[in-house]
Amino acid sequence: MFHMKKIAKFIVKGIDHMVNLIALLLVLMTMFLSCYMLWDSNQVYQAADAKNYEAYIPTEKHTKSFEELQKINPDVIGWIRVNDTNINYPLLQTDNDDTYMNTDAEGKYSLSGAIFLHCGNKPDFSDFNNIIYGHHMEKEKMFGDIGNFTDETYFDEHPYGNLFFDGKDHGIEFYALMQVDAYNETIFNVCPDTSEAKQAYLLEIIDNALYKRELNITEDDHLVLLTTCTSDMTNGRNVLVGRLTDQVYPEKEKAKNLGTGIDQLKDMITNVPVIIWMIVIIIVLLLLNRQIGKKGRKKHEKD
Repeated sequence: MFHMKKIAKFIVKGIDHMVNLIALLLVLMTMFLSCYMLWDSNQVYQAADAKNYEAYIPTEKHTKSFEELQKINPDVIGWIRVNDTNINYPLLQTDNDDTYMNTDAEGKYSLSGAIFLHCGNKPDFSDFNNIIYGHHMEKEKMFGDIGNFTDETYFDEHPYGNLFFDGKDHGIEFYALMQVDAYNETIFNVCPDTSEAKQAYLLEIIDNALYKRELNITEDDHLVLLTTCTSDMTNGRNVLVGRLTDQVYPEKEKAKNLGTGIDQLKDMITNVPVIIWMIVIIIVLLLLNRQIGKKGRKKHEKD
């Protein structure tokens, strides 16, 4: 009888350890998958960060770095900036509108893609309407900031941008924020070539504008339309509309952020590689499992 009781305790103990091990493995697998997804998502956002291209930002007096980017990828035709936002990227163009949906400015595969001019537009922006595309991304990457313009105050506070092409800076005066269907044949019809078509185009902008400024826009202007997706409507697109000017509008001087202890701690934590966090979590879980195992053994010994 005593022998059978001992065997039963041994079996129960073995099953208990097995259950703990399976539970630990499931937790580790879940943590691993979660960390991998977090790491993969973080890689996409890092690849889309405008800071990656800061070394290439051109000026009229200094374009060497920009020319280096063009040597890496000849499809780079300019630079687009929306003042006082995170939109500050190389501008590309090729013979189709698919390539740069998942290719970055250096010509490498990237889910974040690049900012690119419609393949039907002239690269010197001499067309009446020049359509520029970019992904809408969270964390203010690519054209993610365009969604902020759906807030009227934000729209009012961000009227200017800059477009560099042909070795020269040009200003952009933004005058409307539209929400339109992706299949709007008028708005996404590149290069209307008659006076009537241009007038109809300007009216379509006004009809679809959430907000607008009272600028005297005529068919002689050259429009720039920054286009990205929105979830506010089915097949929706947010379109920030501006006109090119010879006047350049500088950005406001950004206030220096001296930071706080909390900010520094946050930066330190976010800068730690995901793999390190994974290792730390695994070690903690193993230690917990060991501790639980010790308690279980002590309990069985008492029994």
